[in-house]
Formats: sequence, structure tokens, C-alpha cells
Amino acid sequence: MLKIEHLTKAYGSKKAVDDLSLHIAPGEVYGFIGHNGAGKTTTIKSVAGILLFDSGRILVDGVDIAKDPIACKQRMAYIPDDPQLYAFMRGTEYLNFVGDIYGVGAAQRQERIAIYAQAFDMTEDLGQAIGAYSHGMKQKLALMAAWLHQPLMDEPFVGLDPKAAHTLKGMMRTLCDQGGAIFFSTHVLEVAEKLCDKVAIIKDGRLIRPGTMEEVKGDESLESVFLELEE
Repeated sequence: MLKIEHLTKAYGSKKAVDDLSLHIAPGEVYGFIGHNGAGKTTTIKSVAGILLFDSGRILVDGVDIAKDPIACKQRMAYIPDDPQLYAFMRGTEYLNFVGDIYGVGAAQRQERIAIYAQAFDMTEDLGQAIGAYSHGMKQKLALMAAWLHQPLMDEPFVGLDPKAAHTLKGMMRTLCDQGGAIFFSTHVLEVAEKLCDKVAIIKDGRLIRPGTMEEVKGDESLESVFLELEE
């Protein structure tokens, strides 16, 4: 579903991502962890088609994002840690705008919006202007928009209250059980350990340990392994 092959991206003389290769298969929740500045956001923005990269390939359902970025973007959704939404729009207007872009039918769109609005306690807020939303409400709206199709997430739990975080975990698992795939970065290692099928640890732009959760952490906690590798 998503293949990253020998991805390299530099800013001047510093390689933010250095020869990174990963494969996220259908049905997998894949966690991507590392310290601040490790290269997580650069990788995810490259996958989302936001950043140009220096070398390597990124394939989404077999489509090369460098050759056909529009086709790739139609197959995924990107949720940043700080969603930049149109403040002048109302919540419902934004969701319908996203639905139009991705060709989600009116009936299916309204059904999904109703389900996710209730799940995130946003039903009464969708008529308000996004500019009046708190950060947590904006994050919920971005998640609802992404779930009109399939997500790629950079710190999706930032700003969510415990109930919304619990809801999101369930939505992630359900989507993957239906054949989708989720690639997300997080600093919350306890969430990654409980939720992810596979995990990759990145340090200074280089992949240092990928694999199933059992392969990566063994008999230790993910936090212990991460701290050992970061030394």
C-alpha cells in the first residue's frame, strides 16, 4: 500500500532523512517514532507530497508520488500535528469541501459526517466558524475530514482529550481491519505499543530499528528500547 524506498532529503549539508526504506501493508497500523528532529515529519511530508525529496521513491498503491502526485494524494489523507484549516469556513462547509475534492458521494459523506461528529462530540460545533475552534476541536475536524478516505498522520493525538483519543484508536483499528493502512508518528510510546502492528524507530534521519512490535521491543517495553537506542 505504501512503499518508501531509499528516501533521502537534505537541508543544506544536513540530511534530515538518510536512505530510509519502509513498507506499510494493507491492514497495518504502523508507528513511526523518534526524538524531535529525527526526521519523522520530513518523511511524512514527503509521503504526503508536501515536500520534494532529493532521492529515492515513494509508492502509494504502486503509484510513484514524484511522477503522479495527484493520483497518490487521491489515495491518502494527511493529518498534521497542527492542522491548518480555513478559519472563515464553518465545520460543515469544510467537510463538504473535502468531500467534493475527494469525490465522496453525498449520501455516504453525510452518513460518515454524522457518525464521526457524534463520536467526537462535534455535532453542535459544526455550524460554527473554524476560526472560533480550540486546537483540540480543529484536530477533531481534521480527523473527521481524513476519515472520509484514508489517513497518514503526524502526531494525531496532540490536543485530543482522553475520550477523543480513545475514539481515534478505535477508528484506526477498524479502518485497518477493513483493509486500510495507517502510518503515523507519535511521542506517546504507550499508545504506539498497544496500538501498532509494526513500528520503526528513526534517529538522526536514519532508520535504526523496524519490525513488528514483538521484534522491536522483545521482552522489554517500547519505552525502554527507545531510550536505549537514543543513548
